Amino acid sequence: MADKPVRADKATAVAELTEHFRKAEATVLTEYRGLTVAQLTKLRRSLGQTATYSVAKNTLAKRAATDAGITGLDELFTGPTALTFVSGDVVEAAKGLREFAKANPALIIKGGVFEGKAISADEVNKLADLESREVLLAKLAGAMKANLSKAAAVLQAPLTKTARLAAALQDKREKEEAAQ
Repeated sequence: MADKPVRADKATAVAELTEHFRKAEATVLTEYRGLTVAQLTKLRRSLGQTATYSVAKNTLAKRAATDAGITGLDELFTGPTALTFVSGDVVEAAKGLREFAKANPALIIKGGVFEGKAISADEVNKLADLESREVLLAKLAGAMKANLSKAAAVLQAPLTKTARLAAALQDKREKEEAAQ
């Protein structure tokens, strides 16, 4: 029996999903059963410009993930599945999903993809526990500034000592000349 011809609209949907999987920094799979259209709209808005939340048929999403070279997600494609493709800060998107899930228990985080590897729902929550990229960069900058200040103080110390020594020698020489 020959394979059924793939409908053009399904082929287009798979191609689009495959491209999203390839370009995304991370992808989070969720189950949205029981959420209203208004709640889903609120969730999409809360994710901002760095993430897109879209509902997809499991068979199409599974094929797209395979086409993108991602393995380990097959067991997550059960029930109504929505995909959050993150193009910006992964930590912020994970926090946004987790916070929304706390307020709306019908949203269930199933797992996802991070750095090309499948991750569990617990690992998505661990990402949400991290501090945002901006906070981490600010802490790094503060630590570097503190270390630079210490280095400057260490480098200035010998100069200060040398200046004091020169001043003391000059005072001593002036006192000896005055005594003669």
